[in-house]
Amino acid sequence: MTATRPANGRRLVITRWSAISPFGLGRKAFQEGMRTGRKTVTAIDGEQWSAPERRACLVPDFSVRELLGKKGTRDMDRVTGLAVGATAQLLGDDSGGPSIPTGEGTGLVLGTTTGSAESMMGYTRTSMRKPKPYLVDPALMPYAVMNCAAGQCAIWHGLKGPNATIAGGPSAGLLALVYARRLLASGRAERILWGAAEEFSAARSWIEHHRRGGEAVDSVLGEGSTMFLLESKNDADAESDYEFERQPLADVIDVRSRTHSRGAVRGALARCVSDVLERNGVHPGEVWAIAPSGMQTQYADQESDALHDCFPRADARWIQVTDLLGDTGAAGATFQIAATLSLAGPETAGRVAVITSVDRDGTVACSLIRTRGEAR
Repeated sequence: MTATRPANGRRLVITRWSAISPFGLGRKAFQEGMRTGRKTVTAIDGEQWSAPERRACLVPDFSVRELLGKKGTRDMDRVTGLAVGATAQLLGDDSGGPSIPTGEGTGLVLGTTTGSAESMMGYTRTSMRKPKPYLVDPALMPYAVMNCAAGQCAIWHGLKGPNATIAGGPSAGLLALVYARRLLASGRAERILWGAAEEFSAARSWIEHHRRGGEAVDSVLGEGSTMFLLESKNDADAESDYEFERQPLADVIDVRSRTHSRGAVRGALARCVSDVLERNGVHPGEVWAIAPSGMQTQYADQESDALHDCFPRADARWIQVTDLLGDTGAAGATFQIAATLSLAGPETAGRVAVITSVDRDGTVACSLIRTRGEAR
């Protein structure tokens, strides 16, 4: 699966981004957190969450109703609130740039794991406990569907272009980027809001607890949502950015993915990274940053070894997001890109960053982005 430069000669660029993360609400909070390396893990209220874990990386004091208001949020679940909130911040950017048009020309692609596990399991549980299986609150039904968050983003903000949900676990953000690229390349949208969202919940915590089978891991679960504005530019035009009202922050050079079988992550990821570098004529010396997923699973060492195989002598900066934000699931890859943009500076302009993702269910992915300088 690839997202190379479209055949119509248009180049993908990121022109704006936003984030709701354990660092706080907004892009500035995320940038400050990454630049200072602030830890976000905190003790959680066991009675409130009923989770097997006692620590998590939560968005501080997050409340859907306080963020979005009371209208239409009575039954809104956490992952939908995170996605709708991050989209609102992107569209209402305070950097002084021009507004982003909505309507039919603007689409949205959101990466997820399963949507809200809490809503799905809660809806099922209610149907089993009521006197009859169908006596459930109908207002909760939409939130038990995987694509609810993306749909609500469109409804709330008047986005009438293509709307898609890509389920891919930790690789969901990069797989969603592939899909967004295809929408732009085919002319189905003029611009795409692309990102991912993951919530912390008791249901997700129990799923991960049983999935690990008692395996001791250092990481804790995190949550949040990141949203980017993805646009394209015609390479046939001059190299100036006159086409864009918003100044590009980074070029998306390529995205590729592979499958790994029987846990052979190191070889699959090394081939994926080598292939994407060779395909785009990027020398390891051009790479200024490497942002691995850093998942604390049995594959963590294999991911690190694969990247050292590909960059044995590269003087690149390693950006470790999981150490600060925890295991943010589907939002992980997009947080890695946001972290890269946050740490970019004038000295990195024109150089390449490598973002990788490993999904223990069988997928590895790699993206190359060329930063333009300090992200705003």
